[in-house]
Amino acid sequence: MTTTNPDAPVTTPPAAPRKEDRPVGSGRSERLSALVQQHGALAVLLIVSLVASFSFDSFATGDNVSNMATSSAFLAIVALGMTFVIITGGIDLSVGSLFALGGVLAAWGSRHGTLVALLLPLAVCGLIGVVNGLLVARSRLAPFIVTLAAMLGARGLMLSITDEGADTYLIGKGSVLAELGQGSTLGLGNPVWITLALFAGGAVALRRTRFGQNVYAVGGNEDAAALMGVPVARTKILVYALSGLLAGLAGALNAAWLASGVTILGSGMELDAISAVVIGGTLLTGGLGYVSGSLVGVLLLKVIQNVINQIGSLDSSYQQVVSGAFLAVVVIAQTWLGRRRQLM
Repeated sequence: MTTTNPDAPVTTPPAAPRKEDRPVGSGRSERLSALVQQHGALAVLLIVSLVASFSFDSFATGDNVSNMATSSAFLAIVALGMTFVIITGGIDLSVGSLFALGGVLAAWGSRHGTLVALLLPLAVCGLIGVVNGLLVARSRLAPFIVTLAAMLGARGLMLSITDEGADTYLIGKGSVLAELGQGSTLGLGNPVWITLALFAGGAVALRRTRFGQNVYAVGGNEDAAALMGVPVARTKILVYALSGLLAGLAGALNAAWLASGVTILGSGMELDAISAVVIGGTLLTGGLGYVSGSLVGVLLLKVIQNVINQIGSLDSSYQQVVSGAFLAVVVIAQTWLGRRRQLM
């Protein structure tokens, strides 16, 4: 049996340091960490572009920049939808297959007019996104499994429409849809302007609307968000529907650009979209992310690809090696910065 000494001094656990008791430089360090996390990819993009401009004569030419911008537009649209999904703490592996499906549906529907060619991929891919959201939000299934099943299902549907890839649907050169994908305005392709408009709308929706606040709240702490009255299930359904819609739209624009629905496209695109979003500063764990960062991440991946093509002696597979290395570095940096900010 233990006894206590009534004359012994009473000890209390040390109190947590108050904000005003923290070192003077901690606030500055925290702001610096946040700045690096948000704009680090932009700094790398500028440095790589500057070095490439001095190293290769054809890199900074108007034609090369225009081609990079146009080819980046389709991945950027997919990455925009992925940004919303990842901020909620989810993942969408179906976007690559939906991209290919959207292109085939747009080319097939172009025989019935531009309106059908645009609305059909949006309706089908958006519906698949809604189903993904319902299964994730209502049935509480793992997003990885749900969207993996959707990826396989969408790819199978695309192959059935094209008779296992034997049929390729073409888009007429003089059609409105072809002009939408192949035309240009002020020296930039129409897909680039559409992408910029979508990102501007996405930034406003994420930062200035209640829907955007709900997206951040769900990703930050789903249980706390539910207690605060945030419609968690509806928010998840909306972000997966948005991801499906944008993947279908990107596929339709890509088909218009190529003047055909190519069945082999979109393979691995979901990984490129996830990489771009994470490189742009969005946390895979959810609760923090930037639309502008995702656009920067896409551009960085495309610049790396273009630099490898400029070198000529390197195989295109090196792009995957470099992209994977960038992603690993960014994830490690995000983890370190997150822990550093918690300690502050």
